Amino acid sequence: MSTMRDDIRRGLSDIWPAAVAAAPIGLLFGAVAASKGLSPLEVFLMSAMVFAGGAQFAAVELWATPAPVAALVFSTLLINARHILMGASLAPKLQGFSRWQKFLGLYYMADENWALAEKRARTHSLTPAYWFAMVVPFVAGWLVNSTLGATIGAVLGDPKRLGADFAFTALFIALVAAFWKGRVTFWTVAAAGIASAVTYRLAGPPWHVAAGALCGLLAAWLAAGSEARAQAVAIEEAEA
Repeated sequence: MSTMRDDIRRGLSDIWPAAVAAAPIGLLFGAVAASKGLSPLEVFLMSAMVFAGGAQFAAVELWATPAPVAALVFSTLLINARHILMGASLAPKLQGFSRWQKFLGLYYMADENWALAEKRARTHSLTPAYWFAMVVPFVAGWLVNSTLGATIGAVLGDPKRLGADFAFTALFIALVAAFWKGRVTFWTVAAAGIASAVTYRLAGPPWHVAAGALCGLLAAWLAAGSEARAQAVAIEEAEA
C-alpha cells in the first residue's frame, strides 16, 4: 500500500513530461493573446479562470472589439464538451476525495492529468496526494508560461518555427499508446483522427473537436460490440 509521500512522488514523476511539453504552448498562447491586446494580468486571469488551452486559443483567435460573446461562449462550450465524458469517467475513481477536493481537482482537470489518472487507476487507488501532485505543478506551469509569453510578447517569436507546437502531439501519441487495447483502440483512434482532420480542412475549428469526439465514440461502440459478439461466438464454439 502506497504512502502519501509515495503518491506525491509518483504524481510529480508522471506529470513532469506533460508540464515540459506544455511550456512552449503556454508561451505561444501568451504571445498570441498579447498581440490581440490582452495585458499580462489579463492573460494570467484568463489562464487561472478558464484553464483550457484549446478553448483559450480559440477565444483569442476570435477576439475583437466589441467581443463576439456568443461566438466565444459557443466555441468554448464545444471544445470543452469532452470534459463531461472525462469527468464522468474519472468521478467514480475519486472515492477518497472530499467534496471540495473533487470540485477543485476536476475544475483544473486537463487532458494530460486525466489520462495519467485513468492509467494510474488501473493498478492503484487514486488519492488526493497523487492527483494534486500532478495538478498543482501543471497548472502553475501554465500560469507562469502564459503570463511570461504575454510579457515578452514579440521578443519570443513563433515557437512553431522550432517545432515546439508538436510537443503536445507527441505527448498525446505516447498517452494513446499507453491505453492501447488492440483493435478497438485502433478503430477509435483512426475514426476520431480522420474525422477531425477532414472537418478541420472543410469547416475549421472548433468543429473538428466535436467531429473527432463523436466519430471516435461511435467507432468505439461499434468495435466493442463487434468484439463482444466475436468472443461470444468463440465461447459457444468452444463449449459445443
